[in-house]
Amino acid sequence: MNQIVTNKDPEKILRNYLEKGNLRKTKERFSILKEIYNLKTHFSVESLHEHLLREHYKISLATVYNTIEHLLACKLIRRHHFEQNLSIYEPAIGQRQHDHLICSDCGYVLEFCDPRIQQIQDTMGELLNFRITGHSLHLYGHCNKLKENGICPHFEKKK
Repeated sequence: MNQIVTNKDPEKILRNYLEKGNLRKTKERFSILKEIYNLKTHFSVESLHEHLLREHYKISLATVYNTIEHLLACKLIRRHHFEQNLSIYEPAIGQRQHDHLICSDCGYVLEFCDPRIQQIQDTMGELLNFRITGHSLHLYGHCNKLKENGICPHFEKKK
């Protein structure tokens, strides 16, 4: 597995979680974890499953769904609801703080980081005597560069 710049080891966290829950430590669960942390983009369960198949893993969609629930429970991934009925996930460890721009036309997700958001968070916590433990900022809009036929240039990435 590629090293993640953090003092937390996702594989060890999963192993400990499975042991504490008396759950099986299967090759498939660790393969799914490895591929999630190798991905450089947000993913749905279905797109992750397609990726696993392209990488020649023989893992069922049901196994992916079940593993996702375990990875959420041990806080190795985060779930976002960028579209009405679609859950999108990303690794939770080794990620820099970031926020999201989401195209309402195609669902394309762009990450961005602006230190002013952290400054606002710190200021508001101090002013309101509130210990902020995290935040989520999702900005929705439309990609600026539409193709001549009116389809977002990122449309192919949504598949």
